[in-house]
Amino acid sequence: VQLQASGGGLVQAGGSLRLSCVASRRTFSRFVIGWFRQAPGKEREFLASSIWSDGSTYYTDSVKGRFTISRDNAKNTVYLQMNSMKPEDTAVYYCAATQGGWGTNAYWGQGTLVTVSS
Repeated sequence: VQLQASGGGLVQAGGSLRLSCVASRRTFSRFVIGWFRQAPGKEREFLASSIWSDGSTYYTDSVKGRFTISRDNAKNTVYLQMNSMKPEDTAVYYCAATQGGWGTNAYWGQGTLVTVSS
């Protein structure tokens, strides 16, 4: 499974960005797709996930109400819509896919840099 994240860039505080994650695999029926980020000097942080089979979504508290994970089955693509962005959202954002756990069992994309200016 290969994942390609894109859509990062520079945005002003209060602005929006939409990240995309295209997956090479055509069937994700038993996968969970997630978005993570890692800021300089900090550990990787879970943001949101979606169960591919039923579309259930989960968010960490810090992004609830601002970020939305969604998917387009036909395009094998998962999105992360980010609104009301803050400077502390600055990080490298990664998408990942797993059938169990986010460690060695997961597949990771290469990351896309998001910078939020104040």
